[in-house]
Amino acid sequence: MDRLKAFMVDAEAAMERFAFSRGCLVGNLGQEMGALPEAFRQKLSDIFADWQRCTALCLRAAQAAGEIRNHHDADHLAAFFWIGWEGAVLRAKLERNSTPLRTF
Repeated sequence: MDRLKAFMVDAEAAMERFAFSRGCLVGNLGQEMGALPEAFRQKLSDIFADWQRCTALCLRAAQAAGEIRNHHDADHLAAFFWIGWEGAVLRAKLERNSTPLRTF
């Protein structure tokens, strides 16, 4: 869980450093899919899938350490994390503050 928290703290600091004018490049491109070549869609989807896979590994380690109960599906939690996180990043850019990140 410390690795996931560190990621979020680092990402928030980076967004603050750029006055919330930048977010996640992959998320930004994903929001513009209508204007991008179709080949980009699969590449972006693959990146999100890889991030989710890595996050699920962290969550499984947290389960092994007793930080998360084992009855939770790590793959589902990882998908939930990235869907929610990308939404929080979008909202932080819109509001130009870290409140959405911290709320998430």
